[in-house]
Amino acid sequence: FLRFFFNDLYLNTWIKDEWSHFYDSVYVKEYWIDPLLRWQPKVQQLIEKLTDKLSNRTTTVKTSRVTQPKEFNLTVPKPRATPLPPPAPLPVLAKRQPVPPSIYKPPKERKQLEEIKTKNIQKAKDLLLKANTNQFRCAAIKPEKREGTVLTSREIYPFLPQYSEVIWESVLTQYFKELTKQLQDLIDNIPIKLNTAAILREGALYQRKLEEELKRYENLQQGAGDPSEFLEWQKQMRGKDLEEQLAEIECRRLQGKLSHEEAVLAHQNVIQENKKKADLLREEKAELMHLYAEKRLQEQKEMKELVEQVTEGHKNVKQVKAKIQEYKQQIVQQVSEESEELLRQALEEEEEKNRKRYEIIQQIRAMESIPSIKHKFVDLTETGGHGLFGEMSIVELRERLALLKEAQKAAEEEKRDQIIHEKQAKEQLLLDKLDQISQFRAELGRAAALKQEDKKKSQSGERPRKDERILNLQKKIVEKTTERKKQEGLL
Repeated sequence: FLRFFFNDLYLNTWIKDEWSHFYDSVYVKEYWIDPLLRWQPKVQQLIEKLTDKLSNRTTTVKTSRVTQPKEFNLTVPKPRATPLPPPAPLPVLAKRQPVPPSIYKPPKERKQLEEIKTKNIQKAKDLLLKANTNQFRCAAIKPEKREGTVLTSREIYPFLPQYSEVIWESVLTQYFKELTKQLQDLIDNIPIKLNTAAILREGALYQRKLEEELKRYENLQQGAGDPSEFLEWQKQMRGKDLEEQLAEIECRRLQGKLSHEEAVLAHQNVIQENKKKADLLREEKAELMHLYAEKRLQEQKEMKELVEQVTEGHKNVKQVKAKIQEYKQQIVQQVSEESEELLRQALEEEEEKNRKRYEIIQQIRAMESIPSIKHKFVDLTETGGHGLFGEMSIVELRERLALLKEAQKAAEEEKRDQIIHEKQAKEQLLLDKLDQISQFRAELGRAAALKQEDKKKSQSGERPRKDERILNLQKKIVEKTTERKKQEGLL
């Protein structure tokens, strides 16, 4: 069998043809015929051995050599050294003394210094608070008696550098209080809608202002100081602060404009660089497209060769497909016959259910067609007969409801008259308040006009001045714009 199966002639001729009827010819040649041809020399040797064994031929047996033992090559041990003498005993040290506990405790002097420091801080705060509260005490008629000792400026001066933060905090709080007061004054002068609540609120406001003004006049008569000079100085300082803020805002605006010009120049430079890069990319793209076209042509050639090989293999598959198609048709025919039988049975069952349902419906309709007569007569003058104390008939109930409605209507009329009287009194009060408010507004308007005229006169003598930073920034902006226009001309 092995001689027959591994024969070159048989493998390359009719064995290959028979296998190709069931499988692809390329697959048969690559995975079956070629490996068998490669294994043929080894199989031939196996066949020869088997034939020799069958013919009882003797084979020479190789004898193995006997191992000869050898002696071990051991090293000669070295002579041992003499042992060293034992070491001398170590001396015993004396027991150490414990560390005194005072080392781990802070010294008393530090604690005393901290106490003195806290006392001085509290003392300085008290002095600062007293100085802030009594800064206008010199204008009073009856000065208050001070208890305890009074420190002079020389005694207070050494403490001020240590507690400058406290001083600045008090100054800032006072400044913000004045600022909020001014904002409140502005809010008070905003016109509002004159409804009832607004009229009463504004009347109370003007009344309170009138009382405050009268109180101020009384204080002036008693000898109190007038803070007008301080307010004028404060106004000037605020004006200077406002000018500085405006100059700072202008500087920031010009800096932003300058940065914009610089950004435009940088953008133009980037555009030029991008153009150069785009040209290089176009050249590289053209080269890559050329290489891709060549590669594509080579792949198409290979695909054509592969298609030709596949078409040769598909010729043997047509017979197998025809057999499978016939088998599938038989299965479909059997399934269709079974489904028709099941469908017929389902239709019969459904018809039986519908027939029973129709009979039940006919019975229900016959029962509903029988007429039923129900009459109930009601007497409105009789009670229900439930045995309750407050039981009454419907007629009596209607009469009592009518009486209650009349009483309710009379109460409503009385209440309406009372409301009308109260409303008239309230309207009269509002008219009086409006007259008072109009007078106050006229006076405030005249005062505001005079104040505005004084402000215009004071501002007419001042001249606007520009900061050096603004001028420098304007020069830089002009230079950058000219440079940008030159760049645009080159582009």
